[in-house]
Amino acid sequence: MTARPAVAKAVWTDADFDTMNWRDAAVHAIAVEPAPPHPGRLLVDLDYIVERAPAEAPGAAAGFWVCPATLVFGPARDVAADINLPGPSFEPSLDALRRSGPDEDGVFTWNLVGRLFSIGLRANGFTQYLRRAPVRSPRPRLPAGERGGPSFDQRGYAG
Repeated sequence: MTARPAVAKAVWTDADFDTMNWRDAAVHAIAVEPAPPHPGRLLVDLDYIVERAPAEAPGAAAGFWVCPATLVFGPARDVAADINLPGPSFEPSLDALRRSGPDEDGVFTWNLVGRLFSIGLRANGFTQYLRRAPVRSPRPRLPAGERGGPSFDQRGYAG
């Protein structure tokens, strides 16, 4: 079995945007957190792929090193979503997280583009919390029981 990859840190911010990649990150839950009278936050519970894992034996499938994570945008404003979840089951995942701006107020436009959905919003930035050490998985999505179910916990794991 390949060794668990070293993760530089458990809490990432928009300052790390250029080094991060959300391709194939499974989305488990999305929440809006109102904070009247000001804009609240948009929270996304996802499985963040830290590294793609090579096959462990010739002919075996490659895998993924995955961390359950909480991605938080705030304060979020002008949130718009297009969600299409046909059929009896769905497994939304991200294709990309895009950023443009900032505008004259220092606010960026963010677009979460995924399979079965897209979300656009404006926010100063984000913080992403890796909630536990990477787990090797044959898929880029951890089963609910293995990841502890949906969560918006905002604490990075320790060591």
